[in-house]
Amino acid sequence: MKFTIVYSTATGNTENIAERLQQLIPSSELKDLDYVGQTSDLTAAEALVCCIPTWNTGAPEKRSGTSWDQHLDNIRGLDFSNTVVAIVGLGDSAAFSKYFCDAMEELYTAFLNTGATIIGKVPAEDYIFDHSKSNIDGLFCGLPIDEDNESEKTERRLSQWVAQITSQV
Repeated sequence: MKFTIVYSTATGNTENIAERLQQLIPSSELKDLDYVGQTSDLTAAEALVCCIPTWNTGAPEKRSGTSWDQHLDNIRGLDFSNTVVAIVGLGDSAAFSKYFCDAMEELYTAFLNTGATIIGKVPAEDYIFDHSKSNIDGLFCGLPIDEDNESEKTERRLSQWVAQITSQV
């Protein structure tokens, strides 16, 4: 199955993680969401890896602070029932421990409600944080990455997660 890695970034960290994922996932395609014409173009993908940061901490919605926020309403109105979706979220578990990677949950809920098959959930036990909307019953709805405080764990986390999602399709 071919993965399309889609990201939007504010500081470049999310783009960096997306590029690293492209190196780990054979024959994957990388797309900057800012240059995706219509949200409906994403429905053509067999499998999506969506990379999203959390900037609007504590916000009830539009938590990424990137173009994902503008695409969320469009995603909710599309049919992704033939699409596999995995999510990577970036956040700061120390400075924003009460909102760690919250934006992942928005993507998760939006894609889940469109019929997408969600893969790539990870246990929350390997992370230090106070709260996250993306922690659902002890599992993150995607892969959280903290480049600010735990960058030494990123390579291992990415490699293990890629092995997980490629085995789930």
